[in-house]
Amino acid sequence: MDLDFIRKLIKPSDTKIVMLVMDGIGGLPKEENNLTELESANTPNLDNLAKKSICGLQQPVCTGITPGSGPGHLGIFGYNPVKYQVGRGVLAALGVGFNLLPGDVAARGNFCTVDENGCVLDRRAGRISTEKNQELCELLRSIELPDVKVFVETVKEHRLLLVLRGEGLSGDLNDTDPQEIGKKPLDFKTTSHESEKTGNYVRDFLEQAKNVLSDHYPSNMILLRGFSEKPNWPTFEEAFGLKSAAIAAYPMYRGLAKLLGMSILETGTTIKDEFTTLENNWNDYDFFYLHVKKTDSYGEDGNFDRKVSVIEETDREISRLLNLNPDVIIVTGDHSTPSLKKAHSWHPVPALLYSKYCRPDKVDHFGERACITGGLGPRFPAVDLIPLALANAKRLEKFGA
Repeated sequence: MDLDFIRKLIKPSDTKIVMLVMDGIGGLPKEENNLTELESANTPNLDNLAKKSICGLQQPVCTGITPGSGPGHLGIFGYNPVKYQVGRGVLAALGVGFNLLPGDVAARGNFCTVDENGCVLDRRAGRISTEKNQELCELLRSIELPDVKVFVETVKEHRLLLVLRGEGLSGDLNDTDPQEIGKKPLDFKTTSHESEKTGNYVRDFLEQAKNVLSDHYPSNMILLRGFSEKPNWPTFEEAFGLKSAAIAAYPMYRGLAKLLGMSILETGTTIKDEFTTLENNWNDYDFFYLHVKKTDSYGEDGNFDRKVSVIEETDREISRLLNLNPDVIIVTGDHSTPSLKKAHSWHPVPALLYSKYCRPDKVDHFGERACITGGLGPRFPAVDLIPLALANAKRLEKFGA
């Protein structure tokens, strides 16, 4: 959807929209029962909601493309992720409240485990605690580079933020994370003088980091991803006329919401906490984005049963959402993370849209195989979700005479 086109059709209204995003919700069938995590879960509230909704499978980017969390979220927020691209470094920086300046280059890092040959044994260092992360980041702050300021900040668990500040830097660098165990971290491929200079700084930083972390197994190295600089995009309110708020426990998702101008609501770490935050702020916003992270985390860990349990925990809170009587409800994910694959995948993502004006289909269970038969279609563009929500919330004028 063209943002300039839809902006001209926006009209004011007091209706409310809620988008519940279960990160990485899509899955693949388990051999024992031939059901995905979502299909295996006991979800009476989601199933009842699906019966009154229009459902389908949405494609976050396009067919066959495996999206990262940034592109996946931008798609469901109505921003074409091929046109609007940003690295995870910027999202991590904004998510932890770092004051990112023009020209800063940010990267998101993982503490990881490497063997004596430098090959990656664990990309997440066993998901170390946030407290351990803080200790290690304090050690990394001792690293100095010539003519560049170095900032190292804790994000959460094994994740960290690296920011370089100096003249003539570029975020045009590839990741060092090989995305596989048994391989060495990747070196940089540079395409310009600025990126070559930045790459040399980062190589120097990583070499020093290896020495600093050598005695801190399993967190004895770091991998860097998403080198980027802060872009200048239309805000969510400018694009869609919605006063919006984000409820997310994990920093990167708060960062993405902040990049789009959403208000970031302070919340606790549990799913129940997030729904309480929704209730406490209900009168203040038109659009709420509520993010559940652990569906993705357990998918990446290959833990089918724990992913099922998070889906069921979320389902138990759905009644609290229904009690608020929103005009439009969207439930979906930013991508699929099948436990079978232990990673993001290209598979389209289950989605439902409820309003009293939607045209319900025959879907009676919120799952992949049920949604493939829904009225939204087996592979519809994720960017269509926000325009559909606006229409169902009576926030779009008629187009043309």
